[in-house]
Amino acid sequence: MIQAIGLTSDPRKDLPPAVDDVSFEARAGRVTALLGGPGAGKTTVLRLMLELQRGRGVTYFRGRPLHRIAHPSREVGVLLGDVPGHPARTVRGHLRMLCAAAGVPARRADEVLEVVGLVSLRDERLSTLSRGMDRRLGMACALLTDPHTLVLDDPTSGLSTREKRWMHGMLRAHVAHGGTVLLTTPDPKEAARTADQVVTLERGRVVADQEAADFARTRLRPRVAVRTPHAPRLATLLTKEARATHRSVEVVRESGNRLSVYGSTCADVGETAFRNGIPVHQLADEVGDMGPRASTTADRSADEARADVAPQRKAAVSRPEGSREQAATRARSGGPTRTTDAGTATSSATESATSSTASTPVRKRRQRSVTAPGTEARTPQARSGDRQRTEPEAEASDTTPRRRAADAPSAELDALPELPPPISVRPAPSPLRPLRYELRRAAGVGTGFVTCGAVLLVSAVTAVLLARVGHTPRPRLMAGWPQQLPLPPAALGAGLLGALAFGDEFRHPALAADRGTVPRRLGLLAAKLLVTTATALLLAVLTLGCDIEMLYLVYGRELAEVPSDWLSLTASWFGLVVGCAWAGVLAAGLFRSTTAGLAAVVAVPVAVVPVVQKIVEGPSVRTAAGFPLRIRELLLNQWPFGGERYVEAAARLIAQPVGGALTLSLAALLGAFFFTTLRGKVR
Repeated sequence: MIQAIGLTSDPRKDLPPAVDDVSFEARAGRVTALLGGPGAGKTTVLRLMLELQRGRGVTYFRGRPLHRIAHPSREVGVLLGDVPGHPARTVRGHLRMLCAAAGVPARRADEVLEVVGLVSLRDERLSTLSRGMDRRLGMACALLTDPHTLVLDDPTSGLSTREKRWMHGMLRAHVAHGGTVLLTTPDPKEAARTADQVVTLERGRVVADQEAADFARTRLRPRVAVRTPHAPRLATLLTKEARATHRSVEVVRESGNRLSVYGSTCADVGETAFRNGIPVHQLADEVGDMGPRASTTADRSADEARADVAPQRKAAVSRPEGSREQAATRARSGGPTRTTDAGTATSSATESATSSTASTPVRKRRQRSVTAPGTEARTPQARSGDRQRTEPEAEASDTTPRRRAADAPSAELDALPELPPPISVRPAPSPLRPLRYELRRAAGVGTGFVTCGAVLLVSAVTAVLLARVGHTPRPRLMAGWPQQLPLPPAALGAGLLGALAFGDEFRHPALAADRGTVPRRLGLLAAKLLVTTATALLLAVLTLGCDIEMLYLVYGRELAEVPSDWLSLTASWFGLVVGCAWAGVLAAGLFRSTTAGLAAVVAVPVAVVPVVQKIVEGPSVRTAAGFPLRIRELLLNQWPFGGERYVEAAARLIAQPVGGALTLSLAALLGAFFFTTLRGKVR
């Protein structure tokens, strides 16, 4: 159950708040629709409920606000707009990454892919998916953690009629198992057909909160759709006759040659046109909307109807004889065909079959009961009796391959999609979950591999060119570091990888539904720092190896000899590369941009190092002479395995201008990151 109380967005400049004191309830076992046109505040309400936008008010999900839930993604499944994933990531890789973040088994990704019918597209990139497939992937992400509540922002936007039926069937199956569904839609007819409760918003305020039956009776208006080449003349005649007979008839001119007549019937309009010799190309009763301004054109509806009938005929031809006999029986019992939904020709028998199928679960998923007031409690056993099947039908359904819908996403969508099975997740948090997520995030796209390859190539070529020119010290030569550049290619590459670690989170916020734009958890930061450290060390080792090997192949053994002080030089090299990587991670997490993270890495040698040099080399009364000796005296006892030598070496590295500047920058970035994190938690 969802309880939204007093949701109000922050006021804008010289404008009222987009949402003002919105309160409603979405009960379990029911589909609740937020209805409103563009600018009504539907998306803002959802963002306030999910704490993705600052404002006032509170929302309780089964009695708890979102920030009080230990794992929000397991309680609320969210679909806001398109799937926020990296375009180069595969469908299966994206879901497995979310599985690692939520702490659910990786096999869960394959289960939900089978449910939503994307098994055949699991290796496709997210950028290649169509609108319908993207909506299916969004539902897979929302159902991944087996949530009780689904919050969806216009889930059927841009979908075909068949895809809309599939989506509505999936939502109806979720509420049939006791879940809660809250969705937004701008279409009043869709809200009346699919929802159990309709909350109407207008200019950020609730203007009506009604049951679907009351909404359809009081807010929807029947109308007559007329298409004639003499639309202005017919409109004038209808208006005159209505005035003469003192009837309340409203005639509205639509685009093209179409009229919408409110308050009349097909018989009256047809007789008027016949008496005056006006040809009529279309005359149909329609279930209208809340007013003539929101009406849709009949041409587009007719095209949708034609596009929808053809696949149904193909599916009917491919069905077995038993299925065709069942369809014929339903058609005979349901009545004649009528025109509804803005001219779309459907059969009332098909509608009844679809609705009954939508209330029939395919799998006993959860043992939940619907206890909302005014709603009949339904169990899997009771729902299985909604449709009586004979033994041959049951055998035929049991022998149907389970993966038929998954292997053919465009297959018959009239049947209710099955929900993924329930999962059991350990309540205690695991420190490896952020690490698993970060590993799958970094390895799921080829950006890191391409960056490492480019760094190795540039560094090797630079080392060969520097050796040819000469006048370059051997340590810089092996690192491929010209004196004219502030950083070597390996350090720049490590900084870029670190900046991408957090920059991609803000550019493609896959975890936005969990907590804020990016969850600022210390566990996630530690995982990113750990993975970036390992990547930077590997890149540093590979860079040295490739450069030394290239120098040996081109110029012989003389330039490939290891210096005598290789230990201190190696420590300095590793510290520089790892420090640049950490600076990229912290700066990108702080400024929410990959570019800002890379800029912070470059700013260390360009801006901070000169400042540190001036401080160190400037006039002073006292110096830090004998600092290593005093450290050794302070430690008193000897460390095991000569640990005091490593402490002394680290102090020497920090005492260098580059080391001191890097340490100062990392301390400042880490402190700023912690400050913004704590401030966000307080808010």
